[in-house]
Amino acid sequence: MKILTAEEMAATDRRTVEEAGIPLSTLMEAAGAAVAAYCRRRCIRSLPRMKRIVALCGKGNNGGDGMVAARQLAHDWQDVCVVLLGRMADVKGEAATALERLRAEAPAVKIVEVEDEAALATEFTGTNVPGLVLDAVVGTGFKPPLRGLAETARRLLNTLSVPVVAVDLPSGWNADSTEQTVEGAYRADAVVTFTAPKTAHVFGYMTAGPVLVASIGSPENIVQSASDLIWAGSSKTIAEKPRDPNSNKGKFGHVLIVGGSYGTAGAPSMSSLAALRSGAGLVTAAVPKSIVNLVAGVAPELMVRPLDEGPEGAVAMTSIAGANLDALLERITVLAIGPGLSQRGEAKAVVRDLIARAKIPMVIDADGLNAFDGCTHLLDGTTKTLVLTPHPGEMARLAGMTVKEVEADRIGLARRFATQHKLTLVLKGWRTLIAHPDGRIAVNTSGNPAMAKGGSGDILTGIVAAMLAQYPGDVAAAVEAAVYLHGLAGDFAAHVMDEHTVLATDTVAHLSDAFRYRTHDEDGSTWLCGLRV
Repeated sequence: MKILTAEEMAATDRRTVEEAGIPLSTLMEAAGAAVAAYCRRRCIRSLPRMKRIVALCGKGNNGGDGMVAARQLAHDWQDVCVVLLGRMADVKGEAATALERLRAEAPAVKIVEVEDEAALATEFTGTNVPGLVLDAVVGTGFKPPLRGLAETARRLLNTLSVPVVAVDLPSGWNADSTEQTVEGAYRADAVVTFTAPKTAHVFGYMTAGPVLVASIGSPENIVQSASDLIWAGSSKTIAEKPRDPNSNKGKFGHVLIVGGSYGTAGAPSMSSLAALRSGAGLVTAAVPKSIVNLVAGVAPELMVRPLDEGPEGAVAMTSIAGANLDALLERITVLAIGPGLSQRGEAKAVVRDLIARAKIPMVIDADGLNAFDGCTHLLDGTTKTLVLTPHPGEMARLAGMTVKEVEADRIGLARRFATQHKLTLVLKGWRTLIAHPDGRIAVNTSGNPAMAKGGSGDILTGIVAAMLAQYPGDVAAAVEAAVYLHGLAGDFAAHVMDEHTVLATDTVAHLSDAFRYRTHDEDGSTWLCGLRV
């Protein structure tokens, strides 16, 4: 699914009208119907019958969407009201058509024209406090800040505890924003947008609830984006196909996890467990001899291979010297290197030598990345698949800059690094980015603060390696799906438990929920953010 700017969304609507012959009024009808469908399934069930639904509408097309939704909801709810910020005579274009149809087909819907603050306050105080509000004040084409009655309405809503469903996006957001939060925007308990997510939908924390993307009729070939930004969740479909009944473990790859040192047996253990749970046919953990028994205990299905270690408890070069490398990589499909490896002794040299000589796909994380501090020219994915999974601190060391500089230009930096080194870069953080060698970037929208715990990166490494082992013919989709599944498993864990108590291994326990989960609602809308539970 492509991610669009406000200008690209407007161009998509124009092309839909001009090239596909679909009238703008038809698109508006579909948009309003999608909002009503969400409210019908997710909000009205718990709404007391004496409470009214208020569609707070501006005079533009976003208000028109809200009017359509109000008309649709009037079939299901006895008390629906449109609060119009302005006069009906000032509503123009397709919104005027929606208004006329509302008045003709749903006469029971009360339309209140509001022209001053006192009249507006009357509609949201005392016995008029609604049970549900649709925010249809301004949409994608709006440029902040809010002014006048739109701003007054925002302040009023902030004093109420009623649920708010945003039509397209919360009024006050700039659709092109990449900020996590913005001042002066409406609050929202859910967001229903149309055709494709806009930049703000994927990068902004608009709501603690769901963000849905509803298809309203624009053909897929008409939706065009110049940013090369896509949604990572779309790739989950590769993991949704049932396996061939005539299967065996050899069909799903053999993952080798190289990591660990004295005192850090947990990291390769978690990576190995995650790889097993993510569908790899076989998983072997190659770890220093002193921690073999600890790692082997994580699961009886895990195979282990002891590595020579130096006096500091880190892996030694003799482990991969000469024929030892061939023996280590025999029948291996994907190599994951770095979790818990440490930077002691010969660990850095082992990483560099192993990555230089091995020819199979590799996932490099943690101390595997730290081994290339100051020598990133050695990272070259021209002849083999390389996937790097740094957090901002590791990325800063690789790029020779500060964490602040990394965070200031995440998209640009990720794209430059991936294209220059011909590899796939998973830059972790708020809205993890998956940058591909061809310049495309997938943005992940799953995950939550519960995952800000030690071990989360190790779990991700195992999932990425397992997905690469199963889907070697589509590296981009395999990595995107892995990142999305990891965050989704974390979302399930936080939903069942609590953000404070979730451990990294709890996400592994919920991987089955993540694999089973379908991102589409009953009407085909895509859940961009939030769980459908």
